[in-house]
Amino acid sequence: MKKSIFMLVAAGLFTFAFASCDSPAENRAEENAEQMEDNAEDAADNMEDAAEDTADTTEVM
Repeated sequence: MKKSIFMLVAAGLFTFAFASCDSPAENRAEENAEQMEDNAEDAADNMEDAAEDTADTTEVM
């Protein structure tokens, strides 16, 4: 009984230890995704600024 419990605990720790390690490819993929997200936010900010500028221009006329 003790041996089976020990084996289950050891298997769980072994799985956790290797599942929590990121590979270099996974790190690059995450960095690329974050960069794409930052670029999308910048583009959205630029469009919002352009819309505000357009609204300001039309109010003056």
